[in-house]
Amino acid sequence: MPRNISALPVLIALATGSFAIGTTEFATMSLLPFIEDGLSIDPTTASHIISAYALGVVFGAPVITVLAARVARKPLLLILMSLFALGNALSAVAPSYGSLMLCRFLAGIPHGAYFGLASLVAASVVDPAKRTQAVGYVMLGLTTATVVGVPLATWLGHAAGWRAGYWVITAIALSAVVLIAIYAPRDRAASDASAVRELGALTRVSVWLTLAIGAVGFGGMFAVYTYVTSTLEQVTGLSEQWIPVVLCIFGLGMTFGNAVLPRFADRALMPTAGALLVWSAIALACFPLVAGNAWLITLDVFCIGIGGALGPVLQTRLMDVAGDAQNLAAALNHVAFNMANALGPWVAGLALAAGFGLRSTGAVGCLLALGGLAIWMIAITHARMIERR
Repeated sequence: MPRNISALPVLIALATGSFAIGTTEFATMSLLPFIEDGLSIDPTTASHIISAYALGVVFGAPVITVLAARVARKPLLLILMSLFALGNALSAVAPSYGSLMLCRFLAGIPHGAYFGLASLVAASVVDPAKRTQAVGYVMLGLTTATVVGVPLATWLGHAAGWRAGYWVITAIALSAVVLIAIYAPRDRAASDASAVRELGALTRVSVWLTLAIGAVGFGGMFAVYTYVTSTLEQVTGLSEQWIPVVLCIFGLGMTFGNAVLPRFADRALMPTAGALLVWSAIALACFPLVAGNAWLITLDVFCIGIGGALGPVLQTRLMDVAGDAQNLAAALNHVAFNMANALGPWVAGLALAAGFGLRSTGAVGCLLALGGLAIWMIAITHARMIERR
């Protein structure tokens, strides 16, 4: 944990918000069967609820960050988490499919901007040499959600209906609002802050290359994760009660990666990013080979989860290359993350439609990780060219 104990409550407050966001993002997938029954819709139609949230993330991150360029970070964090709580509360009472789609879109709007600002605040309260670790601690809320929040919301959905899951998420989000109000440091927006300055991030090649690494490289993990339940059922032959255990182990892998690996990134940022992409490519390449063995696929899923540590590493990289357009660049990292969440399943779905079978998702994931590695090499080359000027 951070050496400066005064930073600890700040990181816990910010991580509580990311825990709420992670729970709603991943729990919705497990709540879909209950939503289908409750609203009398088919699975394909229900899946659009997830897309609505992702669309909210992609829309909200740049728009909010640019429009709120002159708002101090603490009050903006409070507004974003309050809006997130409202979106989930409205989701809990949505009377129809159409209204639920709108509510999920609204709930997704604060997502990217919150994570971007939370990462910047976390980095500001620790020693500069510990920035990536601080960002990793904030991201622990997101990864812990896959281990604790999602099972809790799913259990409530089964016991009390899907609306109860969203009420719990609302309560967690409101708890985050209180903690941020108490512990987040007060600040003022820079006197020269403006929408034009934030948009300046989009003129930097290094920013686009970093975002591309995440959008493509992260897609490999999602290519496997989206279809891992089907693989465990149809290829591995696991019984239904053991599948949540394996998914939990995936979350433990992500949690381990975010807790441990950022400290290496603080010493060698881009080499750590490259190493994580290589790690992910190897773990994903092993997936088709071990899919038939329950123990080996469980271990491999854990290893794939570790690759999630690429998130805080790229977040810190964006801080370095964004210049004075920190807020927008930081928020766009989560737009890239959601693009990866769309790209990976889509490409893997093409492989399945072509008849290659569920094992092929690992091969697709490996290729995407290697694609991210190729972009990383371009980014390294570009950075060296700039240094020589």
